Amino acid sequence: MIQPRLVPVSFVAVEYRHLGRTGLSVSEIAYGNWLTHGEHIDEQAADACIRAALDEGITTFDTADVYALGRAEEVLGRALRGVRRESVEICTKVFMPVGDGPNDRGLSRKHVMESCRASLRRLGTDYVDLYQAHRYDEQTPLEETLVAFDDLVRQGKVLYVGVSEWTAEQIRSALDLAAELGLHTRIVSNQPQYSMLWRVIEPEVLPFCEKAGVGQFIWQPLAQGVLSGKYQPGEPPPAESRATKGGRTPRFIGRVLSDELLRRVQELRPLAAGAGVSMAQLAIAWTLQNGNVSSAIIGATRPEQVAENAAASGIRLAPELLRRIDEVLGDEFIDRDPGKTAQPMNVKPSWRRPGTG
Repeated sequence: MIQPRLVPVSFVAVEYRHLGRTGLSVSEIAYGNWLTHGEHIDEQAADACIRAALDEGITTFDTADVYALGRAEEVLGRALRGVRRESVEICTKVFMPVGDGPNDRGLSRKHVMESCRASLRRLGTDYVDLYQAHRYDEQTPLEETLVAFDDLVRQGKVLYVGVSEWTAEQIRSALDLAAELGLHTRIVSNQPQYSMLWRVIEPEVLPFCEKAGVGQFIWQPLAQGVLSGKYQPGEPPPAESRATKGGRTPRFIGRVLSDELLRRVQELRPLAAGAGVSMAQLAIAWTLQNGNVSSAIIGATRPEQVAENAAASGIRLAPELLRRIDEVLGDEFIDRDPGKTAQPMNVKPSWRRPGTG
């Protein structure tokens, strides 16, 4: 049998791609702070991770108004003080509840405008490079949301507009309506969950977005760290891992900690070793083999994690290695169900640790 090989282009610096069909360059590896900043690591550790990201050539940073109820934006904003604003791309989101009031959520004009203003204040910037609808809002007319986004772009508070976890039909409807209304602003990116295991965007979202020029700004390339190989079947999570922390994190990670899944992931280890890369680098590089993926968002609690993950940029995976990955994981664990496109927590039963919902 041919030994699978991975041919690296560069292990030195992060490479860059255009965000969809725009002229905006983003780093292939983006740094995100969901479940970390303002929640599970202190500000000094967060600052160290962001400094490490900048040192590795990462210029794209992703957050959201709801992360740690705004504290994540504040931590990111303070860490980027002193960094030339034009040298980084700051991305945030709106939709999730940030308060108890009926207008503290969703994509109404009122909430979009007020949330953007609050995000800019917390981030300490006059504008964000990418403002994303965190989910589709069934309760607000799409026209209202699109016009609000267009006005923010006209005001100079937002440069580009994207969405997160929208279906292909929802993205299509938004693009068609924006053209019909004569808006200057169109959706340029989608932020879906995507990994070796979670491939639900492949049947419908990816083909449509590639034709429409909408880039994928993907999250969870490591499937809550499981694809890094640090979780072992039949053993408790490592003491320093986020699976042992308080708050919401164990619930999220519990979705992907079945012994059956962990055993199958460990079978990827010889493939990574044979290619001369870590399992984390293999998993992140896998997502970047798709040309419609503009950037893969990583999270980290330590600077050395940032450096390791950033080294996945520029790596090219041989077709034989890609085939072997599919064989190892198999249909039992790879999820391609397009019906789950807007259901990122609806994982296969074979993934779940017993006792998790």
